Amino acid sequence: MTMVAGASRPPVNQVSVSTGERERQPSAPALPERAEERKSLDALLILSQITSTVSGLSELDTILRVGVQKTLEFIGGSFGGVMLLDESKQRLRYYVYQGLSAEFAQKIVVKSGEGVNGKVVSTGKAILLDDILEEPEALHGDLLKTEGLRSFISVPLRFREAVLGVLNCASPRPQHFTEKDMHLLHSIGDQLGLAIGHFRLHRKLQEKRERYRDVARQVITAQEKEKKRISQELHDETSQMLAALTLNLKTLSEMAKIIGLEDEKFLAMLGKAHTTAVQINNEVNRIISDLRPTLLDSLGFIPAIRHYAESSLLPLEINLQLDIMETPAPLSPEGEVNLFRWVQGVIGNIVQHSRARNVTISFKKKQDQLRLRIEDDGIGFDVSRIGQTNSKKRRHGLGLIIAKERMKLIGGDCSVQSQPGRGTTVTAVIPLI
Repeated sequence: MTMVAGASRPPVNQVSVSTGERERQPSAPALPERAEERKSLDALLILSQITSTVSGLSELDTILRVGVQKTLEFIGGSFGGVMLLDESKQRLRYYVYQGLSAEFAQKIVVKSGEGVNGKVVSTGKAILLDDILEEPEALHGDLLKTEGLRSFISVPLRFREAVLGVLNCASPRPQHFTEKDMHLLHSIGDQLGLAIGHFRLHRKLQEKRERYRDVARQVITAQEKEKKRISQELHDETSQMLAALTLNLKTLSEMAKIIGLEDEKFLAMLGKAHTTAVQINNEVNRIISDLRPTLLDSLGFIPAIRHYAESSLLPLEINLQLDIMETPAPLSPEGEVNLFRWVQGVIGNIVQHSRARNVTISFKKKQDQLRLRIEDDGIGFDVSRIGQTNSKKRRHGLGLIIAKERMKLIGGDCSVQSQPGRGTTVTAVIPLI
């Protein structure tokens, strides 16, 4: 058995041995110069094609299949495949293969360090065999013989410092592989290892994002339930008591006038107390509306949006235009709440920062998506500064960051378009039930 380190490129007389006699076989006769040049060009073309595949495709199995196919075409092999290492159990299994039977691919399971493939993984060095049937350390000899495998190459698939699997190529007859074959296989192995590593990192990132979103959904659901409970208690108890207090103070003021009470200071204090009670009651009602707008429960999503926008913008003399082309399909309860909160956040930004005079809120339904857009003609801002920290250690566009995250939680997306002096447009796109 000959092992070749992945980092170095071996000379021709080191890449192949006869495993039966355990002696080095002479190198294959030199190819004619033109044939040699043509093979070099073919190798560059194959490598270029695989590199393009790795960078252009996102499906890992497609990338690996192309890699196996192109490699076999170049070396004239009949059998090949990629075995990936199970990170938890440290076992190699075929992920994609060509020319091999499904029965063979399913039965071949190799522990790290065992057999030919296991040693490639544990050592990180390629192994070349002129005839694998004469290799004492080869596993599943009966299966190899039935499958018709003879000459065999196994190359490590590296990502950074780790070996993630192996690329196997084989022929049905003893064959001597050249140094250029080895160079190409190492280069292909590097590209495929990079694709596997990036795929696994992306998968782990997606899993972490999903876990984060699941936790965030649970938190938001719990928050909304608690907000609804507090809103109900404020409405049923605090608001009712304030309303009664306001009415009693108003009644006392009228009774004082009826009985002819002339203490101006007392009357003034009584009137001020009544005015204060009215203001407190209005503020409590506003808090109730912010916690859980009753319109969202009683009349539905659109009236709640209209009510909130009008009550927030019109008192500031900001013109409001609602552009609802058609009634959108029903949203899930979670979608309704999150989209309403999104509207609250965007309108809150307009009120605090935009100095706008006109605001347009539009709804459009396209196939299975709802698009909600809020546009203002305010001072605008530099979108690239969102998330940066200012001199007061506050993040620019924190409200918009939260709005984006809220859309992600319900499978939607949020985009912001703005330029200084040209207003701002914030768009949410969410899937419909």
